[in-house]
Amino acid sequence: MAIVRSQCGQCAVGCGMRVLTDDDRQLRIEGDATHPANGGLLCARAIELEDSARLEGRMMHPVMEGRRQGWERVIAQMARRLTAILTRHGPGSIALHVGGGLLTEDYYVANKLMKGFLGSAHIHAPWLGDTARLQRAAFGEDVMPATFEDIDRAGTILLVGGEVGHDHPVLMDRVQAARSNGARLIHLGSPGEGDAIGAALRLPVAPGGMARLMGGLLLHCYDTGLIDPLWLERHVAVPMGYWHDLRQGHDVWSVARACGLPPGSIRAFYETWAAEAQTVTLAGGREAAAVLSLHLATGRIGRPGTAPFLIGGGANGMGAREVGCMADSLAAHMGFDDEALARMERFWGARRMVQAEGLEGEALLDAMRDGRVKALWSVGADAAATDWLREARALVPLSIRASDQVEPDSDGWSFRLPSAGWIEKDGTLTGMDRLVSRQRRLFDLPGEARPDWWMLTKVAQAMGWGDAFHYEWAADIYREHVRLTAYQNDGARLLNLKRHAPISNPAYAELTPWRWGELPFDEGRFPTPDGRARLL
Repeated sequence: MAIVRSQCGQCAVGCGMRVLTDDDRQLRIEGDATHPANGGLLCARAIELEDSARLEGRMMHPVMEGRRQGWERVIAQMARRLTAILTRHGPGSIALHVGGGLLTEDYYVANKLMKGFLGSAHIHAPWLGDTARLQRAAFGEDVMPATFEDIDRAGTILLVGGEVGHDHPVLMDRVQAARSNGARLIHLGSPGEGDAIGAALRLPVAPGGMARLMGGLLLHCYDTGLIDPLWLERHVAVPMGYWHDLRQGHDVWSVARACGLPPGSIRAFYETWAAEAQTVTLAGGREAAAVLSLHLATGRIGRPGTAPFLIGGGANGMGAREVGCMADSLAAHMGFDDEALARMERFWGARRMVQAEGLEGEALLDAMRDGRVKALWSVGADAAATDWLREARALVPLSIRASDQVEPDSDGWSFRLPSAGWIEKDGTLTGMDRLVSRQRRLFDLPGEARPDWWMLTKVAQAMGWGDAFHYEWAADIYREHVRLTAYQNDGARLLNLKRHAPISNPAYAELTPWRWGELPFDEGRFPTPDGRARLL
């Protein structure tokens, strides 16, 4: 019998678990009362992990062209075929798909291989959503300005939409605890949505009206003097004509018609939100840009208990974004400017450094249809991408799929690789509020299953890049990742994990949760060329 502290990994909250295991792959799960993300709370999805220890339906051995093969032969053939495609068709001919449940170490190696050695940024990760892009546009860097503790300190909590409560029950428990301690809860949702939340003010907003409502709130704050012109001048860049353009269709009567609500209810919402400076707004989806602009314009950011809190996708979406495992980011919160590209080429010792952002989604399928992309490597579960993967697999001559499960309709892949299941993974992940935690392996890997970073590393070594891919343990990758965040970082990027650059293997094994970034944007400082944020 053993007790292991690990992570739930079923959503982006990053709940800690205390797990009792035995030698027969039996486990009992309870919440980790010492973990900052959940304080011992768990939802039903965490308890369902107890069933994941069963081996029925597991992918246990590598398969090449429909036949079981050993790892040595499979890796050699994958390397040979990838090299042939790269030699004949050049950089950009290989694409990657990643699911949202990988560890940060997996994402790091995948991103490095793609962008530094295969010369491609074609990475399809649809579960990431728009959070990273919006925060880069508004703040200058993809930094979550809020933490879970801000919910505890808030005087007013604005909940936009019903998905937060449905998809993240433990986060909603925290909101309810804050409400019980005196915070005012406002809920904006579709008619019939969120009736049981117990909000002090609830507006059932008609479909299509939410963005109009948030824009109207911003205009109300401007017209009533809640927005400080000196704050805007010093800390926020406002596009020419922004306030004039915002007036179109955002008066109280137009907003009321769009939302299907009486004008009095709209005014009550505006006045309630404006009355409390300690405000946290939980939102996602199409309203996210309006929420960022609202908090920036009113200065409700950079202070405890006061921040926009955008709900991102993927269990380790923040980890993927930190290492840049996406089409429009390079690595370590760097973009594709010449200076960053040169910096990454030096640090990685890259052989074929990517030069521009990549394709994803339908644009990537188009590149496969017209023959520009010849190979696809897909890693990890992603139920929403099933149809996309089926079509993509049929369009390319070389298709590689790494998964822990034997999937329906899987015979069309050139290679199928057995990945570690969640309870067999070992590494780190970052919760949606920048909290880095350790995922610890609960059971040995079954059959010939291997970590995803191991497969990527072995193929890179077989392609002749062993000097750059020398990893033996997840800790090796973690150290390189944190060194990269600090490399030639003079403070322009808030993502800087240098305190862990010299971490030893034993210290990595015992790593306790920690958060990078402290209090982002305090005193109105933003990582942009002029130090000011941008209204979207």
